[in-house]
Amino acid sequence: MQSPHNWLIYRVIHSELYPAFRTYAKGKLLDIGCGKKPYKSVLIGLVDQHVGVDHIDTLHNLNDVDIIGTAYSIPVDSNLFDTVICTDVIEHLEEPSDAIAEAHRVLKPGGIAIYTTPLFWHLHEQPRDFYRYTKFGLQYLFEKNGFQIVSIIPLGGFWITIGQETSYYLWGKRMRLFGKLNPVNFLIYLTVHFVQAVSYVLNKIDRTTIFTTEYLVIAKK
Repeated sequence: MQSPHNWLIYRVIHSELYPAFRTYAKGKLLDIGCGKKPYKSVLIGLVDQHVGVDHIDTLHNLNDVDIIGTAYSIPVDSNLFDTVICTDVIEHLEEPSDAIAEAHRVLKPGGIAIYTTPLFWHLHEQPRDFYRYTKFGLQYLFEKNGFQIVSIIPLGGFWITIGQETSYYLWGKRMRLFGKLNPVNFLIYLTVHFVQAVSYVLNKIDRTTIFTTEYLVIAKK
């Protein structure tokens, strides 16, 4: 969920993810690990149907979940969907290769899979936080399971990674007492906004992609 402390990473992700949706998303789309379907409004008009699948113990409520299942076992026929999206999910899966194989099964021939996943990120949703991925590892996993890589795009560089993690660190130091009126919290709010703004500008100047925060994978069945 976007809030003041993570504006930076969402800005960078969406600058590549939204054009990918406009280019590749079509027909019947499956959203694996859909949670609250954060991209539902973006996909309106691009796809005919947006089907969300998530497991029964998801951290989110089930209001936006259309199918109860897991990334390893989606209770639908093979060759059913034109598009699959899976955003920041596979780092939380013990067996990512099995999950990618299942996505390949449910896609129609020629269908497109759109994934995002981190390379540099702090521990989150613990204890279900298992992996971080290089572009070479992602290429291997997708090709191993029958996909053809269309592109693997780094999302931000050194300054995005440093700026965003600094913002998360500072955000975690906020004090409950008096909320925004607490002088410490007020200083943190100002500093986080400043750090993210400066990092965004510096990333325009120097995007050293070996330090990318995340990758966007576009693959074809």
